[in-house]
Amino acid sequence: MRLNRLHLRNFRQHADTTIDFDSGLTGIIGPNGSGKTTILEGIAWALYGMPAARGTRESIRSLRAPARAGVKVELDFDLAGHRYRVVRSLSGAELYLDGSAAPIANSISGVTDLLRRRLGMSQQEFFNTYFTGQKELSVMASMGPAERAQFLSRVLGYERLRGAQALVRDRRNEVRGEAAGVEMAMPDADVVARLLAESAGRLADADARARDALKRLKKAHAAVADVEPRWLEAQKEREAMQALDTDIRLAASEEAALVKDARRLEDELAELAEARKEVEQIKSELRVHKDLEGQLHEMQKLFAQEGRRQALVQNRKALEAEIARLGERATRLALRPGELEDAERERERLRARLADVDGKLEALRTEWVRDRQEAATKCEDYRSQYKDTRAQRDRIADLGPDGPCPICTRPLADHFREVLDDLDGRLKEIEVNGKYYAARIEQLDAMPTPVVALEAESAELGLSIERQAQAITALEVRSRELRQLSRDLEERAARLAAAAAEIDAIPVGYHPTRHAEMRHRLEQFAPLAARSAHLNALVEREPEVKRESTAMQKHLAALRKRLAALRKRQSASRFSETGFAMLRTVVDSATAELNTARLDGAVAEKDLEAARASRAAAEQARADLDRAQQRLRGLIADRRLHDELDRAYSDIRADLNQHLRPEISELASGFLADLTDGRYSELELDDEYNVLVLEDGLPKPVISGGEEDLANLVLRLAISQMIAERAGQAFSLLVLDEVFGSLDEGRRHNVVELLRRLHDRFEQVVVITHIESVREGLDRVLSVRYDAEAGVSRVDQEAVSQAPDRLDDGRGAYDVAEGVA
Repeated sequence: MRLNRLHLRNFRQHADTTIDFDSGLTGIIGPNGSGKTTILEGIAWALYGMPAARGTRESIRSLRAPARAGVKVELDFDLAGHRYRVVRSLSGAELYLDGSAAPIANSISGVTDLLRRRLGMSQQEFFNTYFTGQKELSVMASMGPAERAQFLSRVLGYERLRGAQALVRDRRNEVRGEAAGVEMAMPDADVVARLLAESAGRLADADARARDALKRLKKAHAAVADVEPRWLEAQKEREAMQALDTDIRLAASEEAALVKDARRLEDELAELAEARKEVEQIKSELRVHKDLEGQLHEMQKLFAQEGRRQALVQNRKALEAEIARLGERATRLALRPGELEDAERERERLRARLADVDGKLEALRTEWVRDRQEAATKCEDYRSQYKDTRAQRDRIADLGPDGPCPICTRPLADHFREVLDDLDGRLKEIEVNGKYYAARIEQLDAMPTPVVALEAESAELGLSIERQAQAITALEVRSRELRQLSRDLEERAARLAAAAAEIDAIPVGYHPTRHAEMRHRLEQFAPLAARSAHLNALVEREPEVKRESTAMQKHLAALRKRLAALRKRQSASRFSETGFAMLRTVVDSATAELNTARLDGAVAEKDLEAARASRAAAEQARADLDRAQQRLRGLIADRRLHDELDRAYSDIRADLNQHLRPEISELASGFLADLTDGRYSELELDDEYNVLVLEDGLPKPVISGGEEDLANLVLRLAISQMIAERAGQAFSLLVLDEVFGSLDEGRRHNVVELLRRLHDRFEQVVVITHIESVREGLDRVLSVRYDAEAGVSRVDQEAVSQAPDRLDDGRGAYDVAEGVA
């Protein structure tokens, strides 16, 4: 695999980064947090999607990206003689082959699956092949033999066998537990057999009782059917006789009531004859009463008109008084011409003056606050500078002349006192500036006099405007009230004119004394008038009473005829209450026998159902026993199978581990011979996975730090090549991420020299580090820095023309290896 170009847009802190990769040794250098490792993450995300990214989908998008700006990573690379270009975003992906304009895959899952098949590696295998992670070389160096064996199994994929074996063992334990549970829950065979025998006997007994109950029920039904027709006929005859008795009693009761009503009507007719005679006697006296009643009615009409006239006179006086009062109030509320307009102009003048004063006040106050904040900020900055500089000075003083320079990291030596004096001078300067700004803060704490004066003037103008507004409001209220008074005066005057016209239209002539005399005389005639009215009412009912009496006599005659017919039918009936009682006894006995037979049949049926249910339960228990025995046999077979799988996985892992060490040793020896030009041609992993460097076929008893770095590097390269060969890929790309973290300056330089010697084997070697000193010896450098102001990472590409001197001193690979040592 060969990387050609990478373009990151809004991917984490990379807003718009383009990187062109070339052959040789390339360094990606920058401080921690600048976005170096994010470049590798972008490559992995382009190839494998979200599983290769840190965090969630939401964390991938740059926080500084514009609204609706998308995330995009575009990677151009060569693989197996073809050129690929993959473009991936959060919502889609496309893969192009050999410069084609149409993609060969255009979905997230489709692109990821196709690249995984073309690469022949999973995400984990890909990183274990082409990428060496942060501090991995130093971690491998610090591993013990057992840890190193486990590490090799993991990166080569053998550790998955351990995981598979763990799953097999977990399943075997589950099978064992399930078998034990099935065996504990399995019903006892003897108990099941006993249940089957008992249920069979119970079922036979219940069936015999049910047949006997059915015979009794049929016999009882026959007896009831025999007596039922006679019983129904007797019931009909009895109901008819009872209805006839009821009709006779009702007719007799109605006859008595009619006789009583006939006597009442005869008495009422006699009373009406007497009333007619009395009416004729008082008729002359009632004529005088009618004349007096007419005169009183006319006087009552005059009385009503007089009361209305008096009310209108009172209303006129009240309206006249109210009109006078409203006129006086209108005179008091009258405004002089232009008074309201003058008050409004004065208010606008005060507002203009207040706006001018507030503008000046805001300008002065803003300047004062800005000066005070600036002084506070400066003072705090100087405090922070003083604290940092003091800490740096104390640290250098504690470390002494042998301590590293804070800029170049070299020992200070003779410059120690010079650096301390420089820091003391800076401390003095910071202290003087800090005291100045502290005094400036105290000076600015009090509000300036012009600001105080303008604030007082602004407050006084505000009060004046408020008083003027209140005066304008009062004038507006008076104006509205005057308009309302005018409308009220007009309305009252109209009502007064209407009342005067109505008074003139009312007639006169009412006399109170005469009115009282008429009422007194009419009251004396009241009892006689009431008696006459009562008698007239009685006389008017006489024709109606006569008609009612005639109808009553006819109805009574018809009722007596019907009553005689009913009594004749009663005497002709053959119904006997004694015979009915005897038949009832027979019916009750047959019905009781039928109910008893039904009850016994229901009990027998319920016993039969219970016996059948008991039989079904016994059959179910036998079926459950058969199923449990069959399940137990299957679980035992499954447990034996997982026992065999466990042993097989153990044998496979033992065989793989037996062949792993020689294969890795052979590949690592080839790398070692290339890097040392044959001085060291063999590297071996012993039975405990200790790394041995052989010289003339014999293990070196002691190896130096440089030789240890060399051994760990070739071991890691051998592992990567083994994974690549198994995937069918050429091992042409090597990416090392922060492998210098635990190495000193000399050993860092030695590792860079070793990497340069791998040029014949690896077309591209990419080193990612935060250590600037490794620039020497690189073919090109990608400098990565974080722009804090813009919140994005910047990448600058530069070429490095020089190569390490020790590679060109004419001493060959032996001197390189000696330098490593």
